[in-house]
Amino acid sequence: MAGKTVTRADLAESVFRKVGLSRTESAELVETVIDEICNAIVRGESVKLSSFATFQVRSKNERIGRNPKTGEEVPISPRRVMTFKASNVLKQRILRAHIARKAKQKPANPAA
Repeated sequence: MAGKTVTRADLAESVFRKVGLSRTESAELVETVIDEICNAIVRGESVKLSSFATFQVRSKNERIGRNPKTGEEVPISPRRVMTFKASNVLKQRILRAHIARKAKQKPANPAA
């Protein structure tokens, strides 16, 4: 599935077309929103975008891992990671799109 990647420029263009701000203002708005999300995550806060997803920072403890090439055990240091949890609304939209795509791909049964 090599689909298109949505970029900041694509988001700014969409804001430009739908909201009517100038291209510059649209790009600044997109940057401001992304910066706010990033800053909140860096501070360790959860970011919940209703009907889209929740971004959270989790602390992971130290653990023993294994180098898959050599089999050698190595300690993995404690760290903080960001998690993304899609909302049920987003999950349902993805599922509906997947089902619709599958229905379009079904070959017609040849008449016997």
